[in-house]
Amino acid sequence: YRSGDVNRVSVVNGELEDYRTCERAINEHEVDTVMHLGAQTIVGAAARSPLATLDANIKGTYNLLEACRVHSNLVERVVVASSDKAYGESGILPYTEDMPLNANNPYDVSKSCADLIAQAYQNSYGLPVAILRCGNVYGGGDLNWSRIVPGTIRSLKMGDAPIIRSDGAYVRDYIYVEDVAQAYVCVAEQLERENIRGEAFNVSNESPVTVREIVESIQGLMDGKHLAPVVLDQAQGEIRDQHLSAAKAKKTLGWKSRFDLQSGLAETIKWYHDFFA
Repeated sequence: YRSGDVNRVSVVNGELEDYRTCERAINEHEVDTVMHLGAQTIVGAAARSPLATLDANIKGTYNLLEACRVHSNLVERVVVASSDKAYGESGILPYTEDMPLNANNPYDVSKSCADLIAQAYQNSYGLPVAILRCGNVYGGGDLNWSRIVPGTIRSLKMGDAPIIRSDGAYVRDYIYVEDVAQAYVCVAEQLERENIRGEAFNVSNESPVTVREIVESIQGLMDGKHLAPVVLDQAQGEIRDQHLSAAKAKKTLGWKSRFDLQSGLAETIKWYHDFFA
C-alpha cells in the first residue's frame, strides 16, 4: 500500500481455500503466469491451529493448481513456493534437491504436501510447474513482529532489548527478499525448458547463521549492542539446524544471490526506518 503498487494491479478478494475464487481470478484476468506465494507461514500458528494451516497450504495449493489445469489454454507457467521446512529434519546438511521430503510437524508437512502436489500436477497433467524451496526470507514489508528480523529491528528502534524465542543457537538460511523475487522471475522465464519443468530448486545465499548471530548483525548495524538480547529458550517443534545448497539453481538457472547478510540487512533496516518515521 505504501508504494502505491496496489493501485496498479487488479485485486481479487477471496481465499485460496475457495476453488471458485482461484478459478475466477485466473479466468477473468486471463492469467498466463502464476506465482503461488499464498500460505499460512508461521510455524507457531500451525502448531496451535493445524487445520487452518493445512487448509491454506494444502487445499489452497491444489485448488490453485486445478484452476491452472482447467485453464491450461491460458496458463503457460506456474512457480510454486515451497520451503526448506519441506525437507524435515536431516543429519545431512546442506539440503539438496534430491533429498526426500521427510517433514513431521503440521507446518512442515503442509509445505511437503504442497511441494508434492505441484510435482503431481506436472507429472500427471503436464502442467508447466517449477518449485522454489527457500530458506528464511527477510526484507521490508514484513510486519509480523514474531519473526526474528522485523521483531529485532522494531525492538532496537524502540530502544528495547531484542527477544530471542529459542536458545539462540538454531541455524538457518536467511535470504533477502529481492534475491528471492529475482529467483522467481528467473525460473518463470525459463519454464519452457524441459529440464526446468517439474523441478525443484533451492534458493539460498549458502551462508547459514545462528539466530544469535543475525541478532548481533542487526545490533551492529543499528548501534544497539548495548541492549542485550532476552533469550527465552521457549521454541518448540522446530528443527535446530537447516540450510540449503543452491548449486542446482546456479548451474541450471544461472541464478545466484546478489545480497550477503550485511547488505540485505542494511537495506531492510532502511525500509523499517522509513516505515516507523
